[in-house]
Amino acid sequence: MSSSTVDPADPVFLLHRGGKMAVTSTVPLTSREDLSLAYTPGVARVCEAIAADPALVDDYTWVSHTVAVVTDGSAVLGLGNIGPRAALPVMEGKAVLFKQFAGVDAVPVCLDTQDVDEIVAVVRALAPSFGGINLEDISAPRCFEIERRLDEALDIPVFHDDQHGTAIVVLAALRNAATLLDRKLGDLRVAVSGAGAAGVAVTKMLIAGGVNPDQVVVCDSKGIIGRHRTELTDTKAELAASTNADGRQGDITEALRGADVLVGVSGGQIPEAAVAGMAPGGIVFALANPTPEVHPEVAARHVAVVATGRSDYPNQINNVLAFPGVFRGALDAGATRITEAMKVAAADAIAGVVADSLTADAIVPSPLDPRVAPAVAEAVAEAARRDGVARR
Repeated sequence: MSSSTVDPADPVFLLHRGGKMAVTSTVPLTSREDLSLAYTPGVARVCEAIAADPALVDDYTWVSHTVAVVTDGSAVLGLGNIGPRAALPVMEGKAVLFKQFAGVDAVPVCLDTQDVDEIVAVVRALAPSFGGINLEDISAPRCFEIERRLDEALDIPVFHDDQHGTAIVVLAALRNAATLLDRKLGDLRVAVSGAGAAGVAVTKMLIAGGVNPDQVVVCDSKGIIGRHRTELTDTKAELAASTNADGRQGDITEALRGADVLVGVSGGQIPEAAVAGMAPGGIVFALANPTPEVHPEVAARHVAVVATGRSDYPNQINNVLAFPGVFRGALDAGATRITEAMKVAAADAIAGVVADSLTADAIVPSPLDPRVAPAVAEAVAEAARRDGVARR
């Protein structure tokens, strides 16, 4: 967007002028005594104590309630590879959501490199300043390696929200949709359209949550992923080995034939005829934004429950239902990492918020529901302790 397309009177630009966040002090600084306690000479005593016992950093700095929101600007929203500066408004937005919904302080870190080794090195070097790392809007397949290497290298939670935040909320929504329709997750045939960061994570999360992997078919831009494909990346080869037990081949239309569930995380359009080929009483989560893979009104002609990623239709699958509470819980427990069990616990907690009031138009809570983050945080912290990754 050139400067000539910026409308200074547009409410969006008015809101963003000067940025959406700022740093503020949590202690008084109105006297010489305040200065001597908060800064020199008093601060030196705290520094010496931490040098002697590094674990004290959690008690005497912001580390226990602060995360870095890290991106390289390579896969921002639906805008693609727009770079770190253009990504900054999104990262600021993420940071204020952390604060608003879970009381977690977050700092946008937009890196001017898309080299995997450089990103890993920079984040490792920055890690002592934070209690967790939220990776954001990093393109696949690099995001998988970056997260894996950081997770192995650091003793704080590392979480790529485009993968796991989406996956957690999808599992929560599918749990409730299945309950509403008197179905069991293990009996559902699921087609996933998209094998990027979100598609891979959603597939793994659904399987961890109880979906039968033999009943899952994943499609990428070239069609159904299976053992018949010889050009697959390592990540897709793993999917091929663990899903599509029937050996289906073809495109998304074949994947949807007789399927109970469609999860769209691809951005590509799916014809109505393909949706019409699903089993009766089906479920469609068309999550591409701003244009869903299937228009919700079209999907509703053929299935019982429809969800999108948009706020102007019912059942918004929104990551804000997951990531604030996930990090709040992980930080509260002093978790060294985020496990699969912690993610499943988060999904169960989200589903549980509206479990007693399910309708076809309300299978997940509103993103503004104040009950969500505390419920997720408590469930995640408990799961961290059960998994033995908690220090508190």
